[in-house]
Amino acid sequence: MPETRILLVEDSPQDVELTLDVLQGEHLANEICVVRDGEEALDFLFYRGSYAGRTNGPPKLILLDLKLPKVDGLEVLREIKRDPRTKAIPVVVMTSSREEQDMVMSYHLGANSYIQKPLDFDQFRAKIKELGFYWLLVNEPPPAKAFIPESGH
Repeated sequence: MPETRILLVEDSPQDVELTLDVLQGEHLANEICVVRDGEEALDFLFYRGSYAGRTNGPPKLILLDLKLPKVDGLEVLREIKRDPRTKAIPVVVMTSSREEQDMVMSYHLGANSYIQKPLDFDQFRAKIKELGFYWLLVNEPPPAKAFIPESGH
């Protein structure tokens, strides 16, 4: 089975730990990269800053929180979907926000899915398992040639 690469953009240590536990425990992902703020997510995706020397390709899935330090999740989503190198990557917004405007804006900017994080531990675990199963095993991603490499990468 080819390497599965997820970019988890999440600033809550508890949510990171639980998400990693579920995805790895269910054998849904071989490689998960965690970034803690929106700026770091953009650096990772666009090979900037401390990720300038990164050699692996784009993630197959981005799990994106909205309420992030430095650059908020909606701006990260806007940048991902604006750039031809990253616009085909599925983005699942995972947020505790109950604001309807966040959901509407996420879809308007190109989110592939929007999930409100349940407050209950077991429900959160079940949601992560379901989304990992769907996006990593059921969904058919675009072919690698759909990603337009930046010159030099």
